[in-house]
Amino acid sequence: MASKRPDGIETYNAAAGGWGALKAVAESLSRQQVVAQGAATLLKVNQPDGFDCPGCAWPDPKHTSSFEFCENGAKAVTWESTAKRLTPSFFASHTVSELWDWHDHDLENQGRLTHPLIYDATVDRYVEIEWDDACRTIADALNALRDPNMAEFYTSGRASNEAAFLFQLFVRAYGTNNFPDCSNMCHEATSVGLPQSIGVGKGTVTLEDFDYADAIFSFGHNPGTNHPRMMTTLREAAKRGVPIVVFNPLKERALERFASPQSAVEMATLTSTEISSAYHQVRPGGDLAVLKGMMKRIFQRDSADIENGGNGMLDRSFIAEHTDGIEALRTDIDETTWDQIEAISGLTRAAIESAGDVYLKAKNVILCYGMGITQHRNGTSNVQQIANFLMLRGNIGREGAGICPLRGHSNVQGDRTVGITEAPNAALLDGMERAFGFRPAAEKGHNAVEAVEAISDGRSKALICLGGNLAVAMSDPDATFAGMRKLDLAVHLTTKLNRSHLLTARTSIILPVLGRTDLDIQATGPQSVTVEDSMSMVHASRGFLKPPSDSVRSESAVIAGMAKATLGNRHGIAWDAMIENYDRIRDKIEVVFPDFHDFNERIRQPGGFRLSVPASIRDWRTPAKKAQFLVAEGLNEDPQVSDPDLLTLTTIRSHDQYNTTIYGMDDRYRGVFGRRDVIFLNGDDLASRGLSEGDILDVEAARNPVEIDDRPRLVRRLTAIAYNIPSGSAAGYYPEMNGLIALSHYDRRSGTPGFKSIPIRIRLATPGD
Repeated sequence: MASKRPDGIETYNAAAGGWGALKAVAESLSRQQVVAQGAATLLKVNQPDGFDCPGCAWPDPKHTSSFEFCENGAKAVTWESTAKRLTPSFFASHTVSELWDWHDHDLENQGRLTHPLIYDATVDRYVEIEWDDACRTIADALNALRDPNMAEFYTSGRASNEAAFLFQLFVRAYGTNNFPDCSNMCHEATSVGLPQSIGVGKGTVTLEDFDYADAIFSFGHNPGTNHPRMMTTLREAAKRGVPIVVFNPLKERALERFASPQSAVEMATLTSTEISSAYHQVRPGGDLAVLKGMMKRIFQRDSADIENGGNGMLDRSFIAEHTDGIEALRTDIDETTWDQIEAISGLTRAAIESAGDVYLKAKNVILCYGMGITQHRNGTSNVQQIANFLMLRGNIGREGAGICPLRGHSNVQGDRTVGITEAPNAALLDGMERAFGFRPAAEKGHNAVEAVEAISDGRSKALICLGGNLAVAMSDPDATFAGMRKLDLAVHLTTKLNRSHLLTARTSIILPVLGRTDLDIQATGPQSVTVEDSMSMVHASRGFLKPPSDSVRSESAVIAGMAKATLGNRHGIAWDAMIENYDRIRDKIEVVFPDFHDFNERIRQPGGFRLSVPASIRDWRTPAKKAQFLVAEGLNEDPQVSDPDLLTLTTIRSHDQYNTTIYGMDDRYRGVFGRRDVIFLNGDDLASRGLSEGDILDVEAARNPVEIDDRPRLVRRLTAIAYNIPSGSAAGYYPEMNGLIALSHYDRRSGTPGFKSIPIRIRLATPGD
């Protein structure tokens, strides 16, 4: 007789999508009290006359349907367009100390903020403040700093191009390049690694390229939760027989089988479409070994084909004309043994060779990857090996082939494009001088890890956040939280309350802003903003809902207000004129970044326009003007002291979650309901330690001599769940597991924290803890 599973843990056998997704959408509408309004709002999502989904950055197809949203996109929309309101009276009833003990879900679930607020330490509460007073208080604090580099300016990927551009203009006019942003914690390895490989830090494919692909490789991502609209594209490819080869530690349901809610047949017959043709459960940290293994197979079959009188398996004309470095790469791959590859990846040679054979058989290959590739100590090298893999057969820069980084937030790529970067290049500085008559500082500023280190050390004393939940998103909450509480100034532009706002500084201010769904009316009438998706398409977004209150302002207007109060007439920047009409902001973006030529005209065209991605047409913007095969040393993504007792933990998001926003307490596809205090473990790993499913465990990060900070890190009282995960591996929810990650545990080339590969030990929790 099977033992009873822990409370809230079930075996979920249904496909992804289907009726479960529709039920979840209906429940989300009901919970946010927007059943009628919400249904109408969803029909405006990702439509030419509507607003861009505030969720993921997957591109919009040619608009042939009124239903261009997914389950988690619907959650994001209803979460933002909720009827719930968080007024100053709420804070009159709740101290900050009391709210600190609330769950993150409950904090955001109170609804939309309606008025600007300032923290009053004498009563431990946020109280209402007038807008002018708030801007003046912020300006006085910033101008009191002895050096502009003592301030940090964080940007969330949900900010529009217009808001992000004004933010970087304000900050550069103020005098610093301290621009920590959310991309530092997810795809910075892409932004750093790909320019060295192919000359541009973006993906090279378009949505239409998937129609011509002969094979799709998927590394380290979970589209059913993190970018569900991608499932339509994968389903269409699978139905026409395109092999989809998956490498991921956990069996994610959407990559196994998917029932499209828009398919009348699948919904009526309760059937689904098989997505992956092969699913390889690589160990966390083993992707580099897999990539080298597949390249080893390619080189070996290339040599065998030539020996038998053939022309080989490589695209030699592409390699000769467009690349450098093939010989060094081949030497590295030849010196890598299959025993090493199998040991690190956790896969057999036969499995890796079979994947390589799929690649060799296909003419056009797209490789998609997510944070399972980037959030490692060698994340930048991982990205570059993906580029190597594709270039061996010329699979970059032509139809139906290319590299596809799966960005998270809906405009995280656009924010970077319009200047949110701590390392401005000459073109950006030239453009700013051309547009505004001053040349900003060229010195590199702080990324996210560096910003938190500076705050923790007391070198930075002010933090202004354009959205987001930086403190919770960042690794090492003990150090991060303590540092945030030492700040002189903390300012948050936000739609809802989150835990970062409760880390009060000497002066803490919350400024409520419009969301994507809200109507934005300025002096010249309703305004639209723009966003860039993960395939470099730029399009307009216009909300239509009545804002939560008359005291809520647009992000752009708030930034302009802070800038005017802080800078006065410095550089003669026409802040008011740009806010009156956002076309004027876009005119300035066009001057700074010539790729945005005819910006206002082109965003008024259905579907918008695509920015230039030179590598898509085999224009390599590297110093050598060629794509580069780059060598990665060794096989380990996360080198650590060898210890057979260690497990490697990867952090994951639940299906009721988007980044740090937790919509609910369920993780439907993994069979977890009503809780998040769990750790997923291989059954054999439990048994070998004398443990069983349901045991309450403490999880401790292994001390690593590589780390600068070697203090103990512990997450207590997690329920063990026996799960289909490779031996030697574990998985747990982000951000709950962030306490196991030192600030110093990051990729030295990109600054990306190593959220996906954390050496841990597990033990029974002490009774009574």
